[in-house]
Amino acid sequence: MSDVKTMQVTWLGEQRYLGLSASGHQLLIDNSPTKVGVSPMEALLGALATCTAYDIVQVMGKKRIKLTSYRIEAEGERADEHPRRYTRIVVRHIASGEGLTPEALERAAHLSHEKYCSVAASLNSEVVVETRVEAGETASV
Repeated sequence: MSDVKTMQVTWLGEQRYLGLSASGHQLLIDNSPTKVGVSPMEALLGALATCTAYDIVQVMGKKRIKLTSYRIEAEGERADEHPRRYTRIVVRHIASGEGLTPEALERAAHLSHEKYCSVAASLNSEVVVETRVEAGETASV
């Protein structure tokens, strides 16, 4: 049996959308001229960064390396032509902590990106996307 996640997204006007997860959490996605949220492509970078951060914090904990600071900088280069997908993403892990070595951080980052991070794995694979539509009176708001 597979693990299924859901996200319901509702248009708020302009190019602003509110996502609601099955667990009841909200995500504001905004590509309108007066942005108050992140764009869809920024959200994708954020998903990748936080997915790998989760793994690295866990790996460091298992190695008994106590992080005192940690941040991720994700930078995505996009194609000029539509669909303007990411062609290259650089993820920088910047950390310090008691007992932390560059080798330990490198190993944890490699494990995350190559083995554990589901967002990275999704970006590196063929994902089947099915489109279904409901229009007119049957579509509910």
